Amino acid sequence: MPTPMPSLLGVFAHPDDESLVAGGVLARSASAGARTTVVTATWAPDTPRATELAEACHLLGADRPRMLGHADSRVPHSAPGRPRWCDAPLDEAVGELVAQIRDIRPEIVVTHDAYGGLTGHEDHVHTHRVTLLAVHAAGLERLYPDAGEPWQPSALYLATHPHSAVRAWGRYLALMGKTMHTVPDDRVTATVDVTPWLERKTAAVLAHHTEVARGAAPALIAALPAPDRERLLGTEWYIRHDPLSTAPPHTELRP
Repeated sequence: MPTPMPSLLGVFAHPDDESLVAGGVLARSASAGARTTVVTATWAPDTPRATELAEACHLLGADRPRMLGHADSRVPHSAPGRPRWCDAPLDEAVGELVAQIRDIRPEIVVTHDAYGGLTGHEDHVHTHRVTLLAVHAAGLERLYPDAGEPWQPSALYLATHPHSAVRAWGRYLALMGKTMHTVPDDRVTATVDVTPWLERKTAAVLAHHTEVARGAAPALIAALPAPDRERLLGTEWYIRHDPLSTAPPHTELRP
């Protein structure tokens, strides 16, 4: 009997990040029969972007997304009456995500890297920090005791881009006036060919009609011919961060 694929949770800042950042891995996981879920930090669930997010997750084969409902740092009307995601008290934000992790009980969590991805958006960076803390806290019974039974994911993967990706992405982001944030190639621990799921990933990106109309990253993808789409979206890179070390115990710090 084949080994079942581990359940996967993606935690991202905005609707469309799930598709742009990790759409291939999400689709691969779902197509292999694994439970695949997305938690999105910003935008209220009664907005058009929430509807687009639900459609994108459906196209990727993921469960209906869960939204924390904070305001996008640059779009205050995205969640009227709620604080900007970057302004939410850190302890409360971590507690919100711990509750989701304990409820979903994923084996693998995927989120933004420490730069917040290529663009370095402040909401991406904050999502990285909150997720890192929440993945560790979710397994400790004395932290957030009212957030459900403890659950420890076995691995955290940080979606990233290596310096070598500049060759593919550089001229496109330059046209959009974006500065790229990439990591040395030797920091990447997983390079995933997602071309078998590229059609689903592209459809999910384009499901974010608001961002296509606004001229954001999905609009860039919409305007590209198929070979360029494959060049930009056909590979995903990750840095693995293990919440729990599998190394044998020892009595002194070692590199």
